[in-house]
Amino acid sequence: MKDIAWNKFKQTGDINAYLEFKGMENIEENIKVNIDETIKSKWNSNSRK
Repeated sequence: MKDIAWNKFKQTGDINAYLEFKGMENIEENIKVNIDETIKSKWNSNSRK
């Protein structure tokens, strides 16, 4: 999705496409942070046993 939005912005210069691109970037970053926190939480709970 991010690549599609970025390519559309490059081709059209449409600000809405750029905003969509930035929104997808933020979503991807949030997903990565959530996954990292989940992994750390599981690691911490397993290391206490």
